[in-house]
Amino acid sequence: MNLHIFRLLRFSVIILIGSFLVFSCVPQRKMLYLQGATESDTTNQFVNERSLTYLIQPGDNLYIKVVSLDEKTATLFNPLERSTGGGQNVNDQGIYLNSYTVSDDGTIEFPLAGKILVQNLDVEQIKVKIQTVLDQYLKETVLIVKLVNFNLTMLGEVRRPGQYKVYQSEINIFEAMAMAGDLTEFADRKEVQIIRQTKTGSEIINVNLEQANILSSDYYFLKPNDMIYIKPLKIKQYGFATFPYAIIFSTISTALLLINFFK
Repeated sequence: MNLHIFRLLRFSVIILIGSFLVFSCVPQRKMLYLQGATESDTTNQFVNERSLTYLIQPGDNLYIKVVSLDEKTATLFNPLERSTGGGQNVNDQGIYLNSYTVSDDGTIEFPLAGKILVQNLDVEQIKVKIQTVLDQYLKETVLIVKLVNFNLTMLGEVRRPGQYKVYQSEINIFEAMAMAGDLTEFADRKEVQIIRQTKTGSEIINVNLEQANILSSDYYFLKPNDMIYIKPLKIKQYGFATFPYAIIFSTISTALLLINFFK
């Protein structure tokens, strides 16, 4: 009888430890980025012909500052400096509230010049267009134009989910993940969703970060206000965030005590 119980306990311990190993570990191939289509695929160059320049759309906000030797006249074009007394201690909220919002018809209201069409133009094209208007009123001016509302939202299996502000004109999906601390061990790198706002609503784009051809995808570079959602692997419902060494050692210790007892 004792021999039968001993064998049963030993078999149970083996099954228990095996279950921990199976359900707590994620295969390495599911954690790697930029894999080839096959094991023999050695492609290392990927052409991305997509234009990296974002075209301004209605609802966007532009920060526009005019720098001139004639400070009094330049102040007429700089609402932010008028409201902050010279532009000191300016924060993101202040820049947003004093920026130029692109209206539904694709224009901004610029002092003295009235409405200026900026829709479907990039920042540099807008800068040239406004500079032409400024030259009628001021000489020797320097114009600064930047997109204000470049926000990204990272959700799901990332280490630091949340909304992030991007202080550059363009960003790719790997740079966005780096801001959020990279993906977790249980992130499904095959099922990454980009939720993008369109004129008619929202669009969901699925991208596969395991495949290297993402580098040539039209969705490799992100757009303002994109939301990136990373799904969890199915194994997460059985697994642990970290390998459960304490639980395994405790289980083995208890099992050994019981085995010695029945011996």
